[in-house]
Amino acid sequence: MLAKAGVSSAIRVIRTKGDKIQHLGFDKMEGKGFFTKEIETALLAEEIDLAVHSHKDLETCQPEGLKVAAVSEREDPAEWLLLRKTSVDAEQSLSLKPNPVVGTSSARRKSQLLDYRPDIQLKDLRGNVPTRINKLREGPYDAIVLAGAGINRLNLDVSDLEVVRLDPLIFVPAPAQGVLALQVRAQDAGLAATLQLLNDPLAQECIGVERDVLRLLQGGCQLPLGAYCRKQHNGGYALWVTMAESWDAPLKRLHFEAEKTDGMAANAIDQLRKKKAGAFL
Repeated sequence: MLAKAGVSSAIRVIRTKGDKIQHLGFDKMEGKGFFTKEIETALLAEEIDLAVHSHKDLETCQPEGLKVAAVSEREDPAEWLLLRKTSVDAEQSLSLKPNPVVGTSSARRKSQLLDYRPDIQLKDLRGNVPTRINKLREGPYDAIVLAGAGINRLNLDVSDLEVVRLDPLIFVPAPAQGVLALQVRAQDAGLAATLQLLNDPLAQECIGVERDVLRLLQGGCQLPLGAYCRKQHNGGYALWVTMAESWDAPLKRLHFEAEKTDGMAANAIDQLRKKKAGAFL
């Protein structure tokens, strides 16, 4: 994408706390920014000029001296349930056999999986996307849940597995899932202006609502929160939210529509707080 915009670049890979600590679930790890802090530190130290993040990993408040200059087009926002062929049962919800072991370390995914199928046995799963998929093939899991965007972007072959795409209007993804954030130093106005050539205004608008929900609820990786906004054919906007007090608590669901995005997140949260656990409005 940078080359198409006339920008020459070199890639530097930086391992973060979230990459290095594999034996703990996110709910047991201290602090925030598990997948971003080391990259942002390198950016502030001028060791790199541009940081590319999975937008869902970024804190809602940018560190002083940094800003998101552009966002990518949105890949598939949906979660994909990957199943071993021996664990498929077409008669069951999610095409998954009874009492299955499902791998994930995400509080949001855990809460929604149990809402779908209370018989699911959850087992923590860490590692990058290829590592997680190999753990499914080799380990004690019947299925795992991953963002479809990561599998698509890495062009991974999962033909040996059963793939169930989970409707993002029902199994609600993380805020900004499927979108890349292009982060620069705040004073780098020239680079920020160039990156506007890569910016997707619609993705920026919709994930702005989702991240406002996250910010207003003061959530992080430990909060079981899903938020997905999309523009409707009539020009308005629709927002789907799921939230629980903890991964094993009853799940609240909300579907909210508005003509514009201004104030949409705050109005949706007001309704969500009045709701009891259960189906979407």
